[in-house]
Amino acid sequence: MPFIMNRRNFIVATSALAFAPKALAAETHKVDMLNVAPDNPRARNVFAPRLFLVQPGDTVSFLSTDRSHNSASIDGMIPEGAEAWDGAINADIDVTFEMPGIYGYECTPHLALGMVGVVIVEGDGKLDNLEAAQAVRQRGRARQAFAEIWEEAEAAGYLS
Repeated sequence: MPFIMNRRNFIVATSALAFAPKALAAETHKVDMLNVAPDNPRARNVFAPRLFLVQPGDTVSFLSTDRSHNSASIDGMIPEGAEAWDGAINADIDVTFEMPGIYGYECTPHLALGMVGVVIVEGDGKLDNLEAAQAVRQRGRARQAFAEIWEEAEAAGYLS
């Protein structure tokens, strides 16, 4: 059956285009899971970068650049109603962020060594879960790593 561009089909097609800019504007951000930080050889078991700002609809690709790492959301450190993730060890994982807010993540086997990070998704309510995320009890070097991340986020203007 041939497609005929009549008035009805034109209206349907142009209406669909109204929603296309958001989908077309979505970006993919890359995070390397590393044994050694690229800018500091004394820093071990890191995400690079460990803090960044994204827009709703953006995807973060956590890349298993070095072996023995994964990316997983941290309980209590994602917005209520957001989807948690738990990547497999030695595997890349793509996470698309639709809901504004603070998302804390970890490398499960290296959490106590401070292998953690934060994604902040822009939009109304981006700071609604900030206090809850900061209140999550951390162990080992993760406590200090998150303290540094919160300071970096504040200095970059991400928490205003």
